Formats: sequence, structure tokens, C-alpha cells
Amino acid sequence: MAVLELPQTLNTPRLKCSAAVALALAVLALPATLHAQQVDSSAAAEEHALESIQVSGDWLGTGLQNSVKRYPGARTVVKKEDIENSGAASIGDVMRRIPGVQVSDNSSSAGSSVSLNIGVRGLAGRFSPRSTVLLDGIPLAVAPYGQPQLSFAPVSLNNIEAIDVVRGAGSVRFGPQNVGGIINFKTRSIPTEPGFNGDASVRTNNATEAGGANRQYSAFVGSQLDNGLGLAVLYSGVDGSGWRADSGETVNDFALKYRYQLTSGSEIYGKLSYYDVRSQTPGGLSAAQYAANPFQNTRPTDFWSGTRKGADVGYLNTISDTQEFEIRTYYNESFRQSTLISGKVLGHQPRTYQTLGIEPRYTQRFNLGGSVNDVTVGYRYIRETGNDLVYNSALATGIAAPPSSSFDNFTGAHAVYIDDKIALGDWRITPGIRYEHIRSTRTDVLNGPVFPVANNKALPSLSVAYLLSQNLTLFSNYSTSFGPVQNTQLNAAIAGNPLVPEVAKTAEIGARWKSRQLSAEITAFDIRFDNQIQQVAGSSPAVFQNIGATRHDGIETAIDYAFDKAGALAGLNLYANYTYTRALQKSGPTAGLDVPFYSRNTDTIGARYTVGAWGFDMSSTHQSRQFADNANTIAESANGGNGEIPGFRTWNAQASWKVPGLKGAELLAGVNNLADKRYFTRTTDSNIGKLVGAPRTVYLQGRIAF
Repeated sequence: MAVLELPQTLNTPRLKCSAAVALALAVLALPATLHAQQVDSSAAAEEHALESIQVSGDWLGTGLQNSVKRYPGARTVVKKEDIENSGAASIGDVMRRIPGVQVSDNSSSAGSSVSLNIGVRGLAGRFSPRSTVLLDGIPLAVAPYGQPQLSFAPVSLNNIEAIDVVRGAGSVRFGPQNVGGIINFKTRSIPTEPGFNGDASVRTNNATEAGGANRQYSAFVGSQLDNGLGLAVLYSGVDGSGWRADSGETVNDFALKYRYQLTSGSEIYGKLSYYDVRSQTPGGLSAAQYAANPFQNTRPTDFWSGTRKGADVGYLNTISDTQEFEIRTYYNESFRQSTLISGKVLGHQPRTYQTLGIEPRYTQRFNLGGSVNDVTVGYRYIRETGNDLVYNSALATGIAAPPSSSFDNFTGAHAVYIDDKIALGDWRITPGIRYEHIRSTRTDVLNGPVFPVANNKALPSLSVAYLLSQNLTLFSNYSTSFGPVQNTQLNAAIAGNPLVPEVAKTAEIGARWKSRQLSAEITAFDIRFDNQIQQVAGSSPAVFQNIGATRHDGIETAIDYAFDKAGALAGLNLYANYTYTRALQKSGPTAGLDVPFYSRNTDTIGARYTVGAWGFDMSSTHQSRQFADNANTIAESANGGNGEIPGFRTWNAQASWKVPGLKGAELLAGVNNLADKRYFTRTTDSNIGKLVGAPRTVYLQGRIAF
């Protein structure tokens, strides 16, 4: 296992106010902590008992639906109630509150409602390329192996019931791109009780700049019928514009979920889904353009659009108290295209994808000596096909020229894994290994060359948790992650620029406290990333290079305290988190400098107070400065694409009111970026420049449940 070296700066004033808040909350929580430790032995024994192996609907497998508290790694689950109380307008707004996670508002060449830009622990955030992102346990990327980047991310916040982020100890079950953790968006569940349950909401967001205003709609209805069939219909939509001029967007996200109880221990379940989006992309601004008006759009013809149709079906059989079998299969078809101006022509890049997957899994529990073992064996096959095309059309006439490039892509990927969750007294030890066998080809349709690649890798993992008390879990883990060379990178892998797969090794050590009033955690992590692949800034078509090794280490902390309901501060909840990440290049002329587009310091602080039918929320998120290139250039370039990116802090406030006499009705009003803080990021793609962040935004929302 790699030796974890804690950054020296953790002992300096860099912790600033968030650390002070965390310390103050810990002091406030001390009486509750001491009281919680005085539990009787029978309660402690029950808490330490091994979880049931029944896992219906749980994406990580055996027993984990009961064991976030005991999970042997850094893991955060954000539930729907917390999402609604946060005032978040997008998935990115929610993800900013999770330790170790950083989010970019936009990526210039993809619209704000099209892409998802999540970076974890110093890894590239643009299009979330190094995290395994799932929707109900199924890969969200249009091609999980060939194009894991979420330049097209068919997921909507209002259809989500929970966001589960595993930053360590999950690489055996899911891969290959899991060095940045595993992120699962769980859609709203089918009701388990008879009768119809439903709700609907409407929200309007009004930006104080560029006249930006949009509306968000959601609806849900579901029922469990007497014949064993459960159904739910989910809809989420967006219509309007963002905070830049000419930034209109529309989204429709629809799903039909079903579940049929075959016997008391078996069921069939699944989902049919449809998603479409069209989003204009204002793009990057030069330094001069940004200074004149950061909200202007110099590229009103640019836009992105996409559709996705999917179906999945699963069969779960809890054979006995010690056996369980599950198999699921899924298929989706995706289309996405970008239209970006270049001089007097419009460049079009339509891409199509078809992905088929099948995943069987079997779990057996048995006793061995004084231990209880849950051995799980699983397999996954994914077949990806698709085509990416490039052609131009004249801006004046709309006449299309012949394609300048056309590539057919194919990937067949087999993965098999085995792990054993061993319960030995208060210890939970889980060794495991995953083996990936991948074959890919990229065929140049116009010119004939075929670019083949074969990747094979064994990925071992070991996690250990010690249940020190009813409320306190100590944990440590080690895992290996593997990133194959992707479709669009293959034809850049020529003799003068050989590309090799990325391999990362991650180690964690930490502690988690969970009791009725107090939740707290601290994790130290260390990632050794070999031969990281990076796009050359400004290259079009994109050129990729191995930039050598990178090293990512740091500390993640979080605390949440709810005051006693019988005390003077009943109804008050305080929370804070702080993350320090040092992500450094380890080879080449820029060795020792920061990896670009990542902040060393991030934090969130907040409070929620409820009294009667009213609820009040105040929160703040902060990130320190970033750099836009490997050389960590400070001076800003004229085109706006390079230079330091200053840090910033924003504040959000919200009030909610449950309407008396109208059960299930609630009104909300709030302001995001309360002080109208002006901040920006930069983009390094062909649409280079500065991108302004969201200005002060006022929102109103109405919800009703029935």
C-alpha cells in the first residue's frame, strides 16, 4: 500500500473560517457525544450485527443499503429532503456541498443543461471523465468505455431521490473509470403502499443579469397495486434561458418505472426512459470582451442538442437468508450534436451511440470459524457501437459540405469480480479483485485506417472497517483504478505520440461518527496517478498526450449537528465541511506544479432553522484559486483562455412555508449568490475564453403532494 503523506499546509492557517466553524460545532456536540457513548451492551450488539444480504434496488450490492454508517471508505449520501432544503437549481449546486467534489458551471462547448462537470480529489472536472457515474446503478455515459465523458448527461435534478457518492473502496464492483469515485443518481422510488401517491412542482429562476429566466417543472405519480404490480411515472422539464445572453434551453426527462412481485422473495423491476435537450452555448470571451460585458454572447448561432432512449430490466431473487441472485440488462440509444461557428461556417459534430449491458451477480453467506462471510461473484458485459461525424455548413446559405471525418467505433468489454465481506467480531474486512478485458476499434470511414486497442487489467482492492463503538467507525482501504484509451484518443496514438492506459492507486484512512444528533467524518486520501492522459489546450481536432504521473493527496472533513428538540435551540441544524486537496504533476518540465482547474481549498458552511410551518436556510460555498494550464501561468492571456482563476465565495438563502389547511402544499422563495459575487472560470477547448459564473438569482417555487 502506498504510504500516505499528509500535506504540511494542513497545519497552517489555510483551514481558515471553515475549520473554526467545524471546531465550534464539535465543541457544541460534545455533550451529545458523551451521552451517546453511554449505550447499553444489547444495543451495541444489535448495531454491530452483520446487515441482511437483501439488496433490492441497492446499487452497490450486498448489505450496503443499511451500512452507509459502517461503510469502509469516504461516502456521502444526499437525500431528496436535503436537496430541496439547499435551494439547488441544478445537480452541480448539490455536488458542491459534498467533500472532495468540485464542479464547473459550464464547459463552453456544451450547454449548461447538457453536460455534467464534476471533479473529485484533483481530477479533471470537464465532462466528469474519471468518475464512474451511474443512474439507478446503470452507467450514465453514452459509451462507458469509449466515451465516459459526460458532454451529454441525461439526468435531471427533480427526478432524483438521492445522490450517493463513494470516493473510496468501490472499485471492485464498478469500473473502469473509477479513480474519481462512484456517483449514483437514484431516481424516485415506486411507492410500496396501496393507493396513488404523487406530487408536482413549479419553480421560476430569475437571474439579475442578461434578463435570464427559466422555469423548472416536475411531476410524480405512483402506486402499488393489489396484484403485485408497482408503477411510477416521473417527469422533469426546463424551459427558458440562463444568465448569458441568448442562452435558451429546453429539457424533457421522462421515465416509467415498474416492479412486479413474483413471490415473497423475488421480483422483476425496471425502467423505460426518454430524455431530450437543446441548449445554446454562449462560449468563452476574450479578456476585453469579458471586461466590457461578461454576460454577452458573441456566438449566438452555437448550440448543443441530444436525445436518449433507454430500457432496463432486472430480476432479483432472495433465495434464502444466505443466498441471493440478481441479473439486470439494459440498452440505450443516444444521439448528440454540437453546432459551433468558425469564421463563416458552422461546424457540426453529430454522434450516435448504442450501448448494451448485462450484469449477473450472486451472493452466498457462510460461516467460517468465528467469521461470517458474504462472498459475491459478478460479471458485466458491455457492447458499445457508434459513429462520430464532422461536417461544415455555410453560415449564409446553410448548404452542407461533404463530411471532413467519419469514424465508426466499437468496444466489447468483459469484467468479472469477486469480493468477500468478512465479519469477524467488530471488524469488517473486504478483499476483492476485478478483472477487465477490453477490445476496441476505431475505423476511419473516409480514409480506411483501423485503430485497434486491447486493454487487460487486474484491479485488486482491500477495505477494512473497525466498529469502535455504536457510533464510531474507523476505516482504511486500498484500490486500483484503470482508464483505457478512449475512442477519440485512439487516432492520436501515433508513433510520435504513443498513448498508454491510465492506472491509479488510491489509499484512504478515516473515521466516521453517526448518532442521533451528530454526524462527523474525516478522511485522508492519497492517489498515485500514472500516465494521465490530457487534451492539448486549444487543439482542434483534439490532440491528447500522456502528461506522466500526478499525485493527489489531502484531507476531507464534514460535520452536521442538530440541536436537541427539547432544548432552547430546537429546530436548529448547523453543518460544515472542508477539503484540502494537493494535486501535483510529478514528471516533465512542470513537475511540482498544480494540476490545472482544481482548487486546493474548498468549504461549505450553513444553517437551517425550522419553527412551526416555516423553514429558513443560509449557506455558503467557497473555493480557492485555480490555474488554467500545466505551467500555472498567472498573467491573463488576451483570448481569456489562460491565467489565474481567482477563488470566490457565494452565499445562498431560502425560506419555506407549509401552507396551513392544505396538506402537502409548500411555498419556497430564495436567493442564490446573495451578494452577487462576480466569478469566472476558463475553457481550453476550441471555443476558448472566460466564462462568467451565475449572478444573483431569485427563485420562487410551489410544491403540492397528494
